[in-house]
Amino acid sequence: MPKSDRNPLVHGSNLEQKENHRTKYRDVNSKKYLTEIRTEYDKWRLANLELVGPTSTPTAQDDAIIATRVELLSKYKDFLDQQHYAEKFDSRSNLHSSVLEEFLYYLFKDLVRDFGENALIGKSHTFKDIFFVPPKYSEMLKRPYARIEKKDHDFVIGATIQVSFEAATPPEKDENPGEILPLLKEEPENYSEVTVTGNTETHIFDIPVVAIECKKYLDKTMLEGSSRAAEDLKARNPNSLYVVLMEWIKLTSDVNLRKYKVDQIYVLRQQKNTDREFRYEEKYVKNSINPVVVQHLFHKVRKHLKMDWTGGIEHGIERGWLIDE
Repeated sequence: MPKSDRNPLVHGSNLEQKENHRTKYRDVNSKKYLTEIRTEYDKWRLANLELVGPTSTPTAQDDAIIATRVELLSKYKDFLDQQHYAEKFDSRSNLHSSVLEEFLYYLFKDLVRDFGENALIGKSHTFKDIFFVPPKYSEMLKRPYARIEKKDHDFVIGATIQVSFEAATPPEKDENPGEILPLLKEEPENYSEVTVTGNTETHIFDIPVVAIECKKYLDKTMLEGSSRAAEDLKARNPNSLYVVLMEWIKLTSDVNLRKYKVDQIYVLRQQKNTDREFRYEEKYVKNSINPVVVQHLFHKVRKHLKMDWTGGIEHGIERGWLIDE
């Protein structure tokens, strides 16, 4: 299976794109700000890469390691969230929004590494659905013309899957299928194309086991969209976990969270949302990112990755309740 060239350091990649852009961010202030941000980013990145853990094996130091990662994140976020940077690089630039996505890579990198080198981690364009679009019936008898519908996720832990489809003779008519010979398969060049060899088409795509959506804040409309995405994901992979992570919350108390399909919602600052311009007023008190919230997220994901997913009705009958809690 081909290796992905995915870069999990999405914030650093975003910063590099701005530094090297041929037309945008060429003014004096942009260059000055990007240089300042680069210096602090490199410190944050190196500190996280040098810090090891937590892993798949629980230790007494796990929460302390997570707290250190949160401290590093808070320091970098406080620097990057200064008003002049926020106004120069707005939400459309994704510079600020990509910080949480890269933080999640640092948080889970050593846990996921324990499961093997083929483990998928980072931002991903993942499997959503499959459908078939042959141009006409006669062509469908030659090959399926499968198409893989995909969806962007801010952060996933999962697996990359390669599958092949081909048109086949109905079993009741295929009395003498003959010798089965291996077909020469060409690997797809990237994640969006299909390779056709003879009557066999090969697809490659990512399947999330854990999907985390990162937001600055969450309102009801965003939550409804997240719930639909979670429902779509669980319909195709019932063993998946869907989490929403944000700094601030913008939901009122009349929202019934139990009707939504997400598995958990984390509010890092444990604080209601305030519009950006008001966050720079002297009287505004911004809560720090709480390491306890991040610790809960980590332990939930680790438990999900290590648990036995088999279960089933027979196992449920033995205990008297059929659905795992």
